[in-house]
Amino acid sequence: MATINLMLNDLDLNALWLTFRLAAVTTMVLLLIGAPLAWWLARTRWRWRFLVEALVALPLVLPPTVLGFYLLVAMAPDGPVGNVVALLGGPALVFSFSGLVVGSVVYSLPFVVQPLRNAFVAVGDRPLEVAAALGASPMDRFFTVGVPQARAGFLSATVLGFAHTVGEFGVVLMIGGNIPGETRVASIAIYDHVESLEYGNAHGLSLVLIVLSLVMLSVVFAVNKRGGVA
Repeated sequence: MATINLMLNDLDLNALWLTFRLAAVTTMVLLLIGAPLAWWLARTRWRWRFLVEALVALPLVLPPTVLGFYLLVAMAPDGPVGNVVALLGGPALVFSFSGLVVGSVVYSLPFVVQPLRNAFVAVGDRPLEVAAALGASPMDRFFTVGVPQARAGFLSATVLGFAHTVGEFGVVLMIGGNIPGETRVASIAIYDHVESLEYGNAHGLSLVLIVLSLVMLSVVFAVNKRGGVA
């Protein structure tokens, strides 16, 4: 039986730092994109809304390697997205941190949008109708009624988006490869250790991610319980 090696080497510490940096940046981008999208999904009566909902939820059912493959094709220098970014003078997306952020945002989008959408639905129509009667604009209603009333949803979305990004493997491997210091995140470092039969190192790195995930989920459940959220 392999001994757990809690003394992480410099490459593993670097992979952890890169993982947390990727998760933090991705979560911030997801909240900026996901909040207005979830608000729209919660309030709109558009008959074709289900198509947008299906598109947002697609990463939940697609194999990560499939999603990663098509993102790789799209973001390659001769792909539609990579070509446009290059024409605008932007950086190369494939095998770069920027590409990992784009892929992570797409992959983790439903884990942020779904809890936010549910929280906005729970706000109900009455508070928004009262705010509108008092002269609040749609933007005011979003920031002064929707966002404060959906605090628990924002917390859940933040934790789920961060934790899901930390655990990514297939998408980041397809888009970023395995470049130490550039795109080698913790999940890929664990895979490398297993491939090299370094089970003690894989144990140590995995244990860090398990403890972190458990702490984050405990915080979410504790806050939801205190707020009376089922």
